Amino acid sequence: MKVAPQPGDIIRYAYLWANENRRGKSEGRKDRPALVLALSLRNASGTTELVVLAVTHTPPSDPADAVAFPDRLKRAIGLDGEPSWIVTTEANSFIWPGPDLRPIPDRRPATVIYGRVPPGFLQTIAKSFLANRDRQRAQLVPRND
Repeated sequence: MKVAPQPGDIIRYAYLWANENRRGKSEGRKDRPALVLALSLRNASGTTELVVLAVTHTPPSDPADAVAFPDRLKRAIGLDGEPSWIVTTEANSFIWPGPDLRPIPDRRPATVIYGRVPPGFLQTIAKSFLANRDRQRAQLVPRND
């Protein structure tokens, strides 16, 4: 894919958790949905950098650490029906397109984008991430290697 996704898109991505990164890992162990929180253009090089948040089935130990992903919305974009959360205490950043993107199985034409969340829900997620950042609880894992 040459065109970068937009904030609010859910992509399939090999997310690297911050605790895995601290243990010296450089590759995510599982391909998973991830929400594109933000993107920025690097004018000098013409590249686009994305910031993505992981989607997980694991409930947060603290409700402020994640935002529940509504079942109705998950089904609308083709995700499973199990309860899920979007983690807002950490993020990955990478230059688009990166080597950790994965095509969605059985989607034709081939794509890495499941779909997009509504702007109001994206704003809720962004506020949670910024609140965690302000409390110094949000970590960014750069993946531009």
